[in-house]
Amino acid sequence: MDIKAYIALSLTLFIIGIIGVLTRRNAIIVFMCVELMLNAVNLLMVAFSNMHQASGAAKALPTFASDAQIFVFFIMIVAAAEVSVGLAIIVMLYRNTHNIDVSFLNRLKN
Repeated sequence: MDIKAYIALSLTLFIIGIIGVLTRRNAIIVFMCVELMLNAVNLLMVAFSNMHQASGAAKALPTFASDAQIFVFFIMIVAAAEVSVGLAIIVMLYRNTHNIDVSFLNRLKN
């Protein structure tokens, strides 16, 4: 596939994630949209890495293509840790209030 298709797909996924974060009030859906945005960035990074490797520019810097993919792997690890902490917070919020509405979290400021 052409790099333009990857850019369009990544941009579409990122915009869907932004719309979901800004419009939804359910905390689980907000976390899913944040993950969607992270995966859109990962897709774009791997696509550019693959394009760089296929163009022959990787011969000058042979480790660049694999470095970008390793960086994507670490982003996925951090995203998984973020989800586990976020879901733990949501579970504790639900146990205490029987509600997972994001606007309800404003009461925790006081």
